[in-house]
Amino acid sequence: MLMTVLKGELATKQSKALVRTFKIMKDCIIENKGLIGQREVMQLSMQTADNTIGIHKLRMDLGSVEKQMSDVMEQLGDVVTKSELAEMMNGFVSDEDNGWLMYNTKYCSADVAYSSIYSQAKKSVYLIDNYIGLRTLVLLKNAPDGVDIKIFSDNIGSGKLHNVEYTDFCREYPNIKLTMQHTGGVYHDRFIVLDYGTKDERVFLCGASSRDAGARITSIVEDFGIDKYNPLVKRLLKNGTLQLP
Repeated sequence: MLMTVLKGELATKQSKALVRTFKIMKDCIIENKGLIGQREVMQLSMQTADNTIGIHKLRMDLGSVEKQMSDVMEQLGDVVTKSELAEMMNGFVSDEDNGWLMYNTKYCSADVAYSSIYSQAKKSVYLIDNYIGLRTLVLLKNAPDGVDIKIFSDNIGSGKLHNVEYTDFCREYPNIKLTMQHTGGVYHDRFIVLDYGTKDERVFLCGASSRDAGARITSIVEDFGIDKYNPLVKRLLKNGTLQLP
C-alpha cells in the first residue's frame, strides 16, 4: 500500500519488482505442476484468478481514491498527480504480460473480461468452445449460485480438460450446476450465451477460447442480433453428453 502512495524512483521500482515476483512465482507453479496434484493446481489457479479480479477492481477504484489522496497531500505540499499514479499503475503490467484482450472496445484483463460476463447471468450460461481446459472451469465459477451452466465442446487440442479436473471442481464447488455436451464438430468460433430463451438473453462472440485468452491479440464483443443464434442453440441442446478422458 505504501508503494502506491509514495513517489520516487525507488517506490516505482519496488512496485514493479513485487508484481514481477508474483508473475515468476505463477509461471514456476505452472511449469512444475507435475510435482503437485491436479486438485492443488486447480485451487492455485482459482486463487490466481480471484487475485487478478481483485487487482482490476482496485485499479478501477483508483481514480476516486487518488483524488482524495491528492486533496490531503496538496495541503502538505507534496501532491501526487494523476500522471504519476497512472505511470505507476501501468508498471504493474509489463510488456511481457500476455493476459489482455479487447472487451467491447476496451483494453481489459482476459480473466476479468470472462469473469465479468459470467457474473451477469441470471438464469443460465451456455459456453460454446471446442477448446476447454482447467482455466475454463476456474472462470466459470464466477457465475452466480444457482445459474445453469452448460459447456458445449468437443474438447480437442493439447491441454484438454480431464475428468479428474472436472470431478475435483464439482467437489470443490457443489453449488455450481455444470453439465457438458458435444458441439458436433461444426463450430469454429466461440460464443457465450447468457440467459437463453429469456428477455435478458445476450450473446458474446469470443475471438479465442477462455482456456488461453490473452495469449494473442483477440477480442470479445457483444452481438445484439441474438435471434439468429436461437436455432443453433436449439440444435446444440439435442447433442449427447461430452465424455472427458
